[in-house]
Amino acid sequence: MISIPTVTLNDGVSFPQVGLGTYNLRGAEGSDAIVAALDTGYRLLDSAVNYENEREVGEAVRRSSVPRDEILVTSKIPGREHGRTEAVRSIRDSLDRLGLERIDLHLIHWPNPSVGKYVDTWRGMIDAREAGLVGSIGVSNFTEEMLTELVDATGVVPAVNQVELHPYFPQAKLRAFHDELGVRTESWSPLARRSELLTERVIVQLAEAHGKTPTQIVLRWHVELGSTAIPKSADPERQRENADIFDFSLSADEVAEISRLERGRLWDGDPLTHEEM
Repeated sequence: MISIPTVTLNDGVSFPQVGLGTYNLRGAEGSDAIVAALDTGYRLLDSAVNYENEREVGEAVRRSSVPRDEILVTSKIPGREHGRTEAVRSIRDSLDRLGLERIDLHLIHWPNPSVGKYVDTWRGMIDAREAGLVGSIGVSNFTEEMLTELVDATGVVPAVNQVELHPYFPQAKLRAFHDELGVRTESWSPLARRSELLTERVIVQLAEAHGKTPTQIVLRWHVELGSTAIPKSADPERQRENADIFDFSLSADEVAEISRLERGRLWDGDPLTHEEM
């Protein structure tokens, strides 16, 4: 079993430096894949209402031999369920589907700015935390301005902001703001799927130099940046490869070299349609 190190969130919770993305892991095969990941050493599972697999995630947690208190289950409120009372109702519905007594990390999946209810939704998240329905609360796909608005309105800083982040889009400015505010960065699409990232010359050369795979080099880059990556895989061997990144490190120069691949975000549309990456 691989031991995945943790960091401490701004609410005192220990948070793994790598987690498992579960987008599209559904049905019996999906639950089997999640159980396999827990057996490998994963302790952070990332789900969402929009992934339509909360039942599979909950089943995997119950089937696993890993103690419940060692597993952090994440889910997310979809844009169609924004609002203070709606957020609490959405969380209760997620708990019913998961079949669990609590959600360890709950996020606003998308600010849905055209509707403009994300501050009220955040207030509902705070209500749910105070009621013991959820542990940590955070957001996804929020900008610096939106994060500031939440904090100014409520005084509560999100524990996590889950955003698109990979060597083509390293988000240096946003990550620096997270560090200033005390928000943990979490990376969706950490490997920039459907791109040529893993064949980039610098990635391949560093993989050869360190005796690692290109995937492991990129995921270690996330660790060095101070971000938790959540790569998705249903294959136990690939899951192990993705988690086996804590027996080496990248120098500051190597991290900077990878970051120079920056070209901008890959997904110009709704990020919710690209989280399988």
